[in-house]
Amino acid sequence: QFQLVESGGGLVQPGGSLRLACVASGITLDHFAIGWFRQAPGKEREGLSCIGSSAGSTVYSDSVKGRFTISRDNAKNTVYLQMNSLKPEDTAVYYCAMDRGYASTCGLSFYEYDYWGQGTQVTVSS
Repeated sequence: QFQLVESGGGLVQPGGSLRLACVASGITLDHFAIGWFRQAPGKEREGLSCIGSSAGSTVYSDSVKGRFTISRDNAKNTVYLQMNSLKPEDTAVYYCAMDRGYASTCGLSFYEYDYWGQGTQVTVSS
């Protein structure tokens, strides 16, 4: 059995940065497409970014394009989400998710993903 664990969330002032990490145990993340999502209270889960397996493509939502960057560190079996120029509306619980389909491409719809982490809270406030 494997699990995905997110870390790196916290409280940050507007304009600040955070780097979220999605670490896997029991599975090699590079073989799978990984997505980052968030959910704020009272709102639907929103797809932010994803990265395909191996040297696969990356996708960003309009809400984070130019501010967030997704990347892999295969030596650490980790996928990162670097978040810059954070805004109060970025406040949410952030999740990483894995598509078990060995796809080099990826999408931002939650139903494409089979496994989810428990989430990490990001709060942007002064």
